[in-house]
Amino acid sequence: MSQDSQFSLLRQRRFGPFFLTQALGAFNDNVFKNALVILVTFGIAGLAQEQVSFYVNLAAVLFILPFFLFSATAGQLAEKYEKSRLIRGIKLLEIGIMLLGAVGLWLGSIPLLLGVLFLLGFQAALFGPVKYAILPQHLREEELVGGNAWVEAGTFLAILLGTVLGGWLVAQPGGTHWVAAVVVALALAGYAACRAIPPAAPAAPELRINWNPLTETLRNLRFMRTNRTVFLSVMGISWFWLYGAAFLSQMPTYASQVLGGDPSVATLLLTLFSVGIGAGSLLCERLSGHKVEIGLVPLGSIGLTLFGIDLYLAHPGMATATGLTAQAFLEQPGAWRVVADLVLIGIFGGFYIVPLYALIQTRSEPSHRSRIIAGNNILNALFMVVAGALAVGLFKAGLTIPELLLVVALMNAAVAVFIYSLVPEFMMRFLVWLLTRTLYRIDQRGMEHIPDEGAAVIVCNHVSFVDALILGGNIRRPVRFVMYHKIFRIPVLNFIFRTARAIPIAPAREDEALMHKAFEDIAAALAAGDIVGIFPEGGLTPDGEIQGFRPGIERIIERSPAPVVPMALSGLWESMWSRRDSRLRRMRLPRRLRARIGMSAAPAVPAAEARAAALEQAVRELRGSHP
Repeated sequence: MSQDSQFSLLRQRRFGPFFLTQALGAFNDNVFKNALVILVTFGIAGLAQEQVSFYVNLAAVLFILPFFLFSATAGQLAEKYEKSRLIRGIKLLEIGIMLLGAVGLWLGSIPLLLGVLFLLGFQAALFGPVKYAILPQHLREEELVGGNAWVEAGTFLAILLGTVLGGWLVAQPGGTHWVAAVVVALALAGYAACRAIPPAAPAAPELRINWNPLTETLRNLRFMRTNRTVFLSVMGISWFWLYGAAFLSQMPTYASQVLGGDPSVATLLLTLFSVGIGAGSLLCERLSGHKVEIGLVPLGSIGLTLFGIDLYLAHPGMATATGLTAQAFLEQPGAWRVVADLVLIGIFGGFYIVPLYALIQTRSEPSHRSRIIAGNNILNALFMVVAGALAVGLFKAGLTIPELLLVVALMNAAVAVFIYSLVPEFMMRFLVWLLTRTLYRIDQRGMEHIPDEGAAVIVCNHVSFVDALILGGNIRRPVRFVMYHKIFRIPVLNFIFRTARAIPIAPAREDEALMHKAFEDIAAALAAGDIVGIFPEGGLTPDGEIQGFRPGIERIIERSPAPVVPMALSGLWESMWSRRDSRLRRMRLPRRLRARIGMSAAPAVPAAEARAAALEQAVRELRGSHP
């Protein structure tokens, strides 16, 4: 894949029409929702303030309620039926709902408009499982991060633009008629776009639908818990929606009471957050190297906490001025610090959310993927409700809006520590990502030769103490490395090796029992369909040259036949991690950061042809003359 593949996805039929369909849907929902809120708040005579508050809060409840009621059923439908056809049916439903909404706008009927809002929530609940489950069927694994990045960026920008357009249209003369025409036109445009989405086969066509949402939801949650990484990823996503809902719901009041701004300042804050999310989402693919890099998740959570805290420090008190326009606000002392904090919160939110969605898509069983996403949507809705309850409780306890945002940022740190302690793979990948991206620029060749599934053995030359980190951090599948037991026990690196389930080994003369256990663990890993990484030289090179491959690799393949992929590392001999000038190793530092190194793979060698001498020659040819 080329570096611009993330953008080329928009031009391809397998993604472009779907992206346009989902973006138009989010855009249309928010045009209608914000027009309705402003209409109730300012446009209908005779409503007391208590009635306005009641209807605005009721509108929020009616839109989110269908996610609790219908998501479990929607997940089953997305599993059972062909997805492009299902999307066309959902978009036809949107046209009907918006026609009904147009009637409600023309009549100015609040009950009818609220009913339409409930139906829009129902339609969104149906679309949610299809939206994320169709991506792995149309995109390759190395494209999933880019695809999810576009979906998240498009969704947040559509929410922003829809909110702005809905408010502007309803404020114009004859505004309700304009809103009615626009929402119907957008629904028709969304249906036209979805007609070009390619078919996506049902994952479980034999599935019998359980129409009881309660029992099906509980069954989904129980199934999710069988895969700890997926379940905690879902919880992490739901926490992000709580964090985001806590911030976004307070932005209008924060803009007015804390920053002293008029509605244009509230719009500015929403714009900053949405643009940050979009930018962070799109940056994910470049930072992750076209693969699902969960190491970005801890980076995202760190940023969410740090810049959430700094937002409080930037403006902890209440406003001394009122009615400031966006331009006047930007001229106030400290305003640009608030701007920077909100943009960075959005950017790190993108780093956090995109890999988690991609991880769920790749780690979930295809036959249950839609139902897991449906369960995720239910938990998202629940956590957003909890965000509202948390805000009410903290305000009753006497906290101000800046203090509420500070509490949420600190809670984010606690939640992150809790999740990463349960699944240390997140933190391990973060450390690997940080090390490899800080010290090196890696030229990769032939990575497509590593099989996407099934057992395989990787054999590579051994140049430095960090070879396993570099290989494991850039191979899209988890690799179980077999490594010399003394390297396995290096402090700090040992945490990474243990988390990656590396297999320590020792020569028979040092620890015969450990050697036998290592061969048993290797056989078990290959039997389970894992990739096993081996350095057949038996130790680090003492002179930069490839040493002879030992026959242990033949013993492994004879016991557990599997294809063998030769790989080679180059450019690491002069690093501080090799044995070059070993007496001075403790004194040497890297000659420069971001040094360029090479990582190459050759086509897999069948098990019947995997001999140590032939594999050694293949690795020598891959590496070339640069150690």
